[in-house]
Amino acid sequence: MDLVLRFPTPADEAEFLRAHRATSPTVRNFLHYHEEGMSFGRYLEVLTEQERGENLPPNHVPSTFLFAFAGTSIVGRVSIRHALNPFLERFGGHIGYVVVPEYRRQGYATEILRQSLQIARRKLGLERVLVTCDDDNVASIRTIEKNGGILESIVAGPDGDQPKRRYWIATAD
Repeated sequence: MDLVLRFPTPADEAEFLRAHRATSPTVRNFLHYHEEGMSFGRYLEVLTEQERGENLPPNHVPSTFLFAFAGTSIVGRVSIRHALNPFLERFGGHIGYVVVPEYRRQGYATEILRQSLQIARRKLGLERVLVTCDDDNVASIRTIEKNGGILESIVAGPDGDQPKRRYWIATAD
């Protein structure tokens, strides 16, 4: 599969907007830290600040936010959190990924997670990462387990709602 996880460039703005419009109706947080009306250039600056741990909102940790490109098309995105705080340790994990709806069920999530594990190891020195998903999200369960995820526990969601599955994955090659 020809997939590249990378930081977007100014030339990617039109594709970025297309992916945002296609995904945001069903995934409210497709674009972390994006605000309506924010210029694309400013958004890229915010992502860079987040990676460096600058100007973080309360209870947030530094994170690397990358887009998954198949050729010139954005097929998804991933957030690789550099550390866990109490909320992430219970519900969010180190890695969160989303696939644009038209590209789902084509193996992109599995490849996004696989490459994210390599980045977590090489760039952040993490030997294992926590990845979570809703208890009824069969596609994510399969994606995580294909990448070596070992189920540790199932916990009530943050609002006592949808249970979350918590998996640990070794990042070693």
